[in-house]
Amino acid sequence: MTQPAVTFQVKQLEQQYNSRLFERSHGRIALTPTGQVVFEYADRILGLNAELDTRIGEMTGGVSGPLLLGASLTIAEFILPRILGEFKARYPDVRTRMTVANSESIETRVADHALDVGLIESPSTLPGLSSEVCCEDELVLVCAASHPLARRESVTPQEVAAQPFISRESGSGTREFADQYFRQAGIAPEDLDVVMELGSPEAIKGLVETGLGVSILSRASIAKELRLCALVARPLEPRLIRILSLVHPKDRFQSRLVATFIDFALTRMKQSVPVQALAEARTGRGS
Repeated sequence: MTQPAVTFQVKQLEQQYNSRLFERSHGRIALTPTGQVVFEYADRILGLNAELDTRIGEMTGGVSGPLLLGASLTIAEFILPRILGEFKARYPDVRTRMTVANSESIETRVADHALDVGLIESPSTLPGLSSEVCCEDELVLVCAASHPLARRESVTPQEVAAQPFISRESGSGTREFADQYFRQAGIAPEDLDVVMELGSPEAIKGLVETGLGVSILSRASIAKELRLCALVARPLEPRLIRILSLVHPKDRFQSRLVATFIDFALTRMKQSVPVQALAEARTGRGS
């Protein structure tokens, strides 16, 4: 719409409600209390209109449309690709757009309704979100094959703290759990000898392989490197096991597409690599 058309529509609304909707002062504009009420109702009306379109579409067709998905780096790179491929094969008319960021960022975007569903590396801490457990995932010490800790059966947090450490960035679910693990062992995370802090598991693996330091990563993220003997993984003592979670808004209409994806993803993730790797770790298999 052109600016004159917008101005005309605003004036029409102000006449209809016999009240100003905007305060204009010194070149700035802001909603009046009446304007705020009108805005909130308009937002709900538009949301109901979109919900109506979705409901009618579901009654007259199959599962289709856009799916706004968010996932943490570890989940997006090492767990979701196969699941998304299978989902697309089953529902070819779904158009998935995935945002990849750390767990904190994904959780916030789901709460803001910018994403339909989020997959994160920790339970949700935001009151407006529903959080469902996907599966368990074990975090392990990762080091080069030539590193002295590679010959150990397991490694304590004190032994990890004595080594140069390569850390994930703040806001990462992996970083959050590792920091909490060290605190429970009486070690302040800021006292670690952090030689580098990176936002990419792939970059961390590459640096660990050079012998620059050790790190703590998801066992699911290093499956290829273990097969190639490029890296060595050793369980921590005590074990560090976390929950991977699926989050979605509590107060938002859930389309059949979103509900179908949630059911599909939860089922497949419970059968996925992290569960298999964890079972092997608990029975002493794997490297």
